[in-house]
Amino acid sequence: MASQPSSVARIFFLILSGIFIVLFAILQIYTTMSVNQTETQAYTVIRVEKEFEIRYYPSAMMAMVSSTSKSYRDLGNAGFGKLATYIFGGNNENKKIAMTSPVHMDMGDTTSTMAFVLPSGYHEGNLPKPNDNSISIKASAPEYVAVIKFGGFATTESIQKHIEILQKSLAEKGLSHRGNFRFLGYNPPYQVFGRRNEVIVTLDESEVNP
Repeated sequence: MASQPSSVARIFFLILSGIFIVLFAILQIYTTMSVNQTETQAYTVIRVEKEFEIRYYPSAMMAMVSSTSKSYRDLGNAGFGKLATYIFGGNNENKKIAMTSPVHMDMGDTTSTMAFVLPSGYHEGNLPKPNDNSISIKASAPEYVAVIKFGGFATTESIQKHIEILQKSLAEKGLSHRGNFRFLGYNPPYQVFGRRNEVIVTLDESEVNP
């Protein structure tokens, strides 16, 4: 007689597991579709190498916060909420601004920054002012960059690994770079599959041959 409750519990567990798997799959499909429909910062691919590619980025409007954080996790925790509040209506016009990709993270020796790229229809004259004074709105400088891609969930270790690969690859090609290596993240934290991460660094324009 004791086996009957056990069998019922097992069937109940299997049903719940099946429901969880179906809901998880639906969430991942919906997330992937949403990410695919999200505006991505515009760029032009100039050249593709074995380990990296060279891109040209025109100027874009950015919402940015600065931090003294020493890790990507801490920088994300400190900056994401502030920037999300701004685009979700935390501004002088109570205006919602569409989320775009990627999120930019720049780890400096003393100051680090996190930035959201603002939709291409915005410029300095039509952007609402953040309610949070720690958020700055500025146009990025046009630049040529080297980019290396990798998948999965980005960690400090995986980012550093790809920084080193990119450094070595640029040295082998005789390309000089300047400024910090930066991390670009394209996916929400709850997206498991098809994640896209990039490490980029600014190149000397005179060495790039479009």
